[in-house]
Amino acid sequence: MTQVKLIDVANKAGVSKSTASQFLNGRYEYMSAATKERLDAAVKELGFVPNQLARSLKTKKSNTIGVMVNSINGPTTSDVIRGIDDHLKGEGYNVLIYNTDYNKDTELASIANLVAQSADGLIITSSGQINALLNDEDHLGMPVVHIHRTFEGLTSNTVLSDFQTGAYDASSYLIAQGHERIAVITRSYEQIPSRQLRLEGYLSALKDNSISIDHSLIQIADDPERIHQIVPMLMALPEPPTAIFTMYARLTKEVLYYCNTHHIDIPQDLSIIGFDDLPMASLFKSPLTVINQSSYDLGIESAKLLVEKINHPAQRQVDVVLPCHLIVRDSTRSIKN
Repeated sequence: MTQVKLIDVANKAGVSKSTASQFLNGRYEYMSAATKERLDAAVKELGFVPNQLARSLKTKKSNTIGVMVNSINGPTTSDVIRGIDDHLKGEGYNVLIYNTDYNKDTELASIANLVAQSADGLIITSSGQINALLNDEDHLGMPVVHIHRTFEGLTSNTVLSDFQTGAYDASSYLIAQGHERIAVITRSYEQIPSRQLRLEGYLSALKDNSISIDHSLIQIADDPERIHQIVPMLMALPEPPTAIFTMYARLTKEVLYYCNTHHIDIPQDLSIIGFDDLPMASLFKSPLTVINQSSYDLGIESAKLLVEKINHPAQRQVDVVLPCHLIVRDSTRSIKN
């Protein structure tokens, strides 16, 4: 099959090669509507695909954005990526996705690959082990937007959910139902301020309602398998919790699995509230009450911020915080007398 060239598009539309080139590069401010329509029709009819590599050599832009995440399988990550991709398509960018498993070597190899391809920008959820590199956008040759997490010393643009208010709202909702013995299960939060915010929201809700802090109710589970030790330990306390607030979706799933296999009725025996919605959570035996991030919007906003940074390289650091929303279902119950 003969490759369609730029001159073929120009001849089909009855314009000069220069005019066709300007159209394909989005420079048609002074082009008539009729000319644009003819060129658009010619491109579609001929099935013309621009040589992106050749164009990048001329413009020093590859129209490629890298997106690096822990795992695309995460319950919120897929929605974030969809938001990123939807927005960047409209801006004329292609998206390359890398799963890193928070592995430093994988992150470095992925960034090296993006630099070799002259990527125009990077959206990343990182391990926190390459902050100096991410801060040095001049060295990378591309602007960076960090999503989901923040770290001490990280100065790149960030887009986060309002974790503190979300956790505060979840805890306050349980307190309003009469729960005072509220256990939280979270991940290690030292050196990760965005994780600390979730715990701070819980602690603030207790303080505002004059409920004393019981540190035995605050548990860390970096491995979801830890849930199978934590839940029975909590339930064996002299004053066991009446509710559990899980701060990550993988932990929520494991708590639900444990309760189901050990015949703990939700919400009669134990109220459960989770951070982040789960697929089909509304269809559970006891539909799950959650604090939901606006994951798709987070993707949109991170893509917008990156494009703005690409177009205005001197722009200072910008931090965007998006609200979370309490979705009330049936996995908690009131225990007020």
